[in-house]
Amino acid sequence: MVIQLIHVSDFCKAYNSEIAVENLSFDVMPGQVLGIIGPNGAGKTTTLRALSALIPPTRGTLSVDGFDVVSAPVQVKRCTAYVPDDPQLFHDLTVREHFAFVASAYDVDNWQKEMKTLLDRFDLLKKLNAKASDLSRGMRQKLAICCAYLYRPSALLLDEPMTGLDPLGIRVLKKTIRERAKSGSAIMISSHLLAMVEDICSHVLILEDGRLRYNGTLEKLKQTVDNQDVTLEEIFFQQVAGLNASIQVPTC
Repeated sequence: MVIQLIHVSDFCKAYNSEIAVENLSFDVMPGQVLGIIGPNGAGKTTTLRALSALIPPTRGTLSVDGFDVVSAPVQVKRCTAYVPDDPQLFHDLTVREHFAFVASAYDVDNWQKEMKTLLDRFDLLKKLNAKASDLSRGMRQKLAICCAYLYRPSALLLDEPMTGLDPLGIRVLKKTIRERAKSGSAIMISSHLLAMVEDICSHVLILEDGRLRYNGTLEKLKQTVDNQDVTLEEIFFQQVAGLNASIQVPTC
């Protein structure tokens, strides 16, 4: 029996009187790559941050690898890697020192070999002794991704991971995401780059105004339209406002 690595049930998040996410439920199984898409303010980042135990839910149950984000936040963080759209690195630490810090925090043994492999793949090995403050935006993004990969988390949560990446970085990231999924990780990717989502994601979650509009495979999503050759981008622009419009979502 396959058990979901990421579980969200009746999730609601409110900031004072503003509702960011309402009554959201979904699961991500081992090996699945779930693309979470929607307009600005749809609740994508809020959902990822809640799953990372960085912000508490107003209501609902969220768990990663069986650990509840409220009752077991430390365990959740140990099995989850969250890479935000603008990673906040330690400016005075070198690339190598970032890896040493992550390895120490997550009890990673013999991490130097894995570090060199990751940096080589992302074309960062030559920056091993450079401080984070001396790296370009794209290099900082690569460093954050490499550090997230180092301890092989069960769940990988990526928020706009392509930001600032060069063509090589994009290609390597897509390949490594597929590799991580094949090894059994559950992966969520929030992105406005719908062609990229269509290319690497097995499942799609569409949010609009904090409400669920679609949750399922890309194949089933395409079955909602007559043209099977339609792209995810075309579906998004043509039908996002109407998908699952009959769903009645209670307020928090």
